[in-house]
Amino acid sequence: MPDMPDHTVSDRIKTDLTDTVRMAADIGGTFTDIVLETPGGRLTTKVLTTPAAPEEGVMDGLGRTLKQAGLSFADVATFVHGTTLATNAIIERRGARTALIATEGFRDILEIGTESRFDQYDLMLRKPVPLVAREGRHTVPERMDARGNVQRPLDVEALRALVPALRESGVQSIAIAFLHAYANAAHEQQARAILTEALPDCTISISSEVCPEIREYERTSTTVANAYVQPLMAGYLGRLRALLNERSFGGALYLVTSGGGLTSLETARLFPVRLVESGPAGGAIFAGEFARALGDRHVLSFDMGGTTAKVCLIEDGKPTSSRLFEVDRAARFLKGSGLPLRIPVIEMVEIGAGGGSIAHLDVMRRIVVGPESAGSVPGPACYGLGGTHPVVTDADVTLGLIRPEGFAGGSMTLSRTDAADAVRRDVGEPLGLSAERAAHAIYEIVCENMASAARVHAAERGAVIDRHTMIAFGGAAPLHAARVAEKLGIKRVFIPAGAGVGSAVGFLAAPRSFEIVRSRPARLDEAFPFDAIAALLAEMEEAALAMVQDTQAGARLQARRTGFMRYVGQGHEIQVDLPSRHLSGAAIVDLRQAFEAEYARQFARSIPNAAIEIINWSVCVSEMMATVSPIPPTPASSDGTPQGVVSVFDGVSDAWRDVCVYERAMLAPGAWANGPALIAERETTTYVPSTFDLHVDGGGNIVLQAREIAQ
Repeated sequence: MPDMPDHTVSDRIKTDLTDTVRMAADIGGTFTDIVLETPGGRLTTKVLTTPAAPEEGVMDGLGRTLKQAGLSFADVATFVHGTTLATNAIIERRGARTALIATEGFRDILEIGTESRFDQYDLMLRKPVPLVAREGRHTVPERMDARGNVQRPLDVEALRALVPALRESGVQSIAIAFLHAYANAAHEQQARAILTEALPDCTISISSEVCPEIREYERTSTTVANAYVQPLMAGYLGRLRALLNERSFGGALYLVTSGGGLTSLETARLFPVRLVESGPAGGAIFAGEFARALGDRHVLSFDMGGTTAKVCLIEDGKPTSSRLFEVDRAARFLKGSGLPLRIPVIEMVEIGAGGGSIAHLDVMRRIVVGPESAGSVPGPACYGLGGTHPVVTDADVTLGLIRPEGFAGGSMTLSRTDAADAVRRDVGEPLGLSAERAAHAIYEIVCENMASAARVHAAERGAVIDRHTMIAFGGAAPLHAARVAEKLGIKRVFIPAGAGVGSAVGFLAAPRSFEIVRSRPARLDEAFPFDAIAALLAEMEEAALAMVQDTQAGARLQARRTGFMRYVGQGHEIQVDLPSRHLSGAAIVDLRQAFEAEYARQFARSIPNAAIEIINWSVCVSEMMATVSPIPPTPASSDGTPQGVVSVFDGVSDAWRDVCVYERAMLAPGAWANGPALIAERETTTYVPSTFDLHVDGGGNIVLQAREIAQ
């Protein structure tokens, strides 16, 4: 849906009150983005995030947007919310005081992990610090085997004996992760009942509900993370719900999960670990919708906000997904250096390279950007809110790429003097550079960091990066997208309508869904337990359906069943769709063929006659995705009319040069212009370097096309 001038949107919304009014909010590290959408138009707002009480920023943004539209909270039918609060709590270690209760002999599973090293040759390697220190980890005698048979009953008295120590230590949340609880949850459920009675003020997470899968370390780590953020997220969501009730909001409230689906407030309170990547997931959904409308099978989404940058491969209109995510990596691009979470997640690379990322010199006098961020408090130096260290936004302002007036939808005016002073003081003077040259160096380094992240992500997925089209969104991405694309060899970049609040727009396209994964090993070459697997899948589908039971009436639901399969003896699985609703002998043959085809696609070969097993089973119940209309054809070309001229520092020629400025709202489909140019809009600014030209397609999207270089 295209953005329209504010007065037009307000007038049309007033006449469409009988239609659905939907809102979305995305809490970022610097800004909170708000989107109001009706069939009559869309309004967007950016407000500074309020870290001490995030709900205040959300309510402020919602209130401003509704007031501008002439509406009230009572008019809103659906509110969709995404946030990185859970992720930030883990990274910054601001979660609840948490205790772990494990099977006797497994106290140190969080530190032992898989006994692997993410960097074999680093003698000073530092592994990620567990969320629960050793003094907070306890064990009790009990034992299940891998088939769920009780080998040793739970020692109830030993469990009760832990209560005084837990109470004295001020524990707020407890994670229970017993050996093989995925096969039989009885002991964990029994332990939870006892501890709930003894410690009624504690929240309790059990692994058989949070992550009922094999692999002890990952299951325990996921359960601990859920327990660690549960009191924080439950408190925040409760306060937000209360504030919405006070303002007569009576619509449906949904949270965005890391896998790109929507879930209810109650489910989010139970499993907050599934929200760790909810904000970035909205951006991937936004890019996926756009890729389908574009009809492009190979797309790279580039989402750069105030705190982080995210890149994600979109293949055939769908973001790549995974069942394992690492948070708080000790080494930026090295797998195994973070805390593993086994949750459904959209797979992407995220680095600390946003508009608020701080630039400084390291011990070798090299310019380093991020991962530390100035956030919204105190913010960049140019905000005038107390920030003194230069950040990427300060560099952009110093270079003349951002107009100081009307920043963030007109909510603030930036100080170019403060920005240049900060860049000069912390970076320029120590290196003998002017403020402009230092700002250009910061710009180049942050673009190279993001290009490096994209290269790594593509290499891990076996993708050829320069064959992709880039879709750039987020408050800071359009300023840097062309330069990142240039470094990657990408020739075409799209800046969609609403790019400045892309993740929040993506929230409104997310389907209501919930996925359940359970472990139940079964070999295809033995007596396959058809009845047991059929019962398991039916139970899982019923449980997943219950998680989306508040789905709006009339919504069409679908269940996707998949198996995580491998050759017997291998350490990892690949996901394969089950060929039919009810497995049978013929279906097993089809399943073997499907696995071998997928295995050959990923590894360029299969292993003839090797035994195959299914380790995990997955059922995802979700709404049917709406059909996406293709982007209309681009009309005949017409010259774009600039609304002004500004001076921009060109680091290549080491000189200031005049650049035309275009207002995006004034660029009609078919308009074109040569770079260099700046395109200004409410939530962001697009920079078109001299190596690119631009035009506006039939959907109002900005298209940057690299110029052909004469040989």
